[in-house]
Amino acid sequence: MKLNELDLVVIGMFFLLMIVIGVYAYFRNNDADDYFVAGGNLPWWLSGISHHVSGYSGAVFVAYAALAYTHGFSVYTWWALTIGICVLISAHVFPVYWVRLRKRYQIQSPLEFLEHRYNLWTQQVMAWSGVMLKLFDVGAKWAAIALLLNVFTGISLPVGVLISGGISLLYITFGGLWAVVITDFAQFIVQLLAGLVMFVVVLQHLGGIDGIFSMWDKLPEQNSQLFNEPYGVGFALAFLFINFLAYNGGQWNLATRYISSPNEKAATKAARLSGILYLVWPLILFLPMWAAPILLPDLADPSKSYGELTLLLLPSGLVGLVIASLFANTMSMTSSDINTISAVITRDILPNITKKVKKGKSSLFVARLTTFVFTLLTIIIAFQYEYFGGVLGLIISWFGALVGPIAIPMLFGLLPAFKKSGPVAAIGSIVAGLITFVITKNISSLSLALEISLPLIISTLTFIVLGFFETNRNVEKIADLLQSIKKE
Repeated sequence: MKLNELDLVVIGMFFLLMIVIGVYAYFRNNDADDYFVAGGNLPWWLSGISHHVSGYSGAVFVAYAALAYTHGFSVYTWWALTIGICVLISAHVFPVYWVRLRKRYQIQSPLEFLEHRYNLWTQQVMAWSGVMLKLFDVGAKWAAIALLLNVFTGISLPVGVLISGGISLLYITFGGLWAVVITDFAQFIVQLLAGLVMFVVVLQHLGGIDGIFSMWDKLPEQNSQLFNEPYGVGFALAFLFINFLAYNGGQWNLATRYISSPNEKAATKAARLSGILYLVWPLILFLPMWAAPILLPDLADPSKSYGELTLLLLPSGLVGLVIASLFANTMSMTSSDINTISAVITRDILPNITKKVKKGKSSLFVARLTTFVFTLLTIIIAFQYEYFGGVLGLIISWFGALVGPIAIPMLFGLLPAFKKSGPVAAIGSIVAGLITFVITKNISSLSLALEISLPLIISTLTFIVLGFFETNRNVEKIADLLQSIKKE
């Protein structure tokens, strides 16, 4: 399809806005502290919105749209609902801890405290493992937006990856975290407008407000169920645990939102805002995806449902707005990831590779160079996404199964209940989780719930069990760290 000139203008204005914000943010960065954690001065509302939109990507409108088409309401139950619950129940715990870690240890990377909690070797294992995981995770998101662009414009997947990745590379590299969070806010506004437009238009085709309830009678019975296999109760419970880890800091970019808060109260308010948005906004955003089988019956490729629906229902200009929102979703998550991973590489990895980068210190030049190189590598991975199970495979299977082993030593290590678990338990947990992941990927008879939960379960049990028998730990050092972040 060739887009209307008005649509192209809307999309062009969106890209221009992103670049302008990047230039503006460039002048707000005086040092690496500003570049990676906004100098610890991120307003709670901006942090909360950024935390929220960083959980979205183009994958929502490709992989999750396909699940909404084939499996109905259950995508909200295991995804958005579990995230909202996890963020809200821990709003007074982990956000507070992250702020105190920054104040006590002057951290800019979420992994810097691990050297104090465990040892250098543990920190390095987690840093390298997490960086490798994020290469694939971010690559999948570039591929997702490229698939959507293909639906709208017919341009090839490699070109689509280069467009979305290239624009992001520019503003992230120059602007750092300030560019990321300000563009996140702008992208949220675009997402909000586009989502509301689609919601209203679909409602009109369904016969008004009553159509929200009556449409389920026109869909397969299982589409209205809270749980729809293979995304059943077991799968939802697995993702509840996964999301508890991921959205409280297991996804390092989300930890950064809390680290960048000026104080504990601001971090808690940011978490509450993000959690409430997760409970409410997806109900509006997903309505067109749930209704798609009615408006687009027997679609050969459900992953293209949202794109096809947009083309079917919206006039010129509004199509451009929706496309811009799809870019926005991907860019918000990927830019957030890239900024934090760059901090990990700059602060945790490079000082142990070369003496030219001093420990605890980093220049703006090194920070920007690291950001540029990592972004480039994710774009290369995106070209090969089919080799890793496609977009849905990368998002659900790879991310779901691997985030646990990476996050457990980090978050559990902050809880007094696991103070006995030291370096052996941490590394053993990671290794056991990764080995289990490899094994489960080669057992075709496993359910999806077991495929993503077994690495998590084994990793957790290993961390706890080894902790009871471990003697190679600095008890005083651990006690001091835990006391410094203890909830008052």
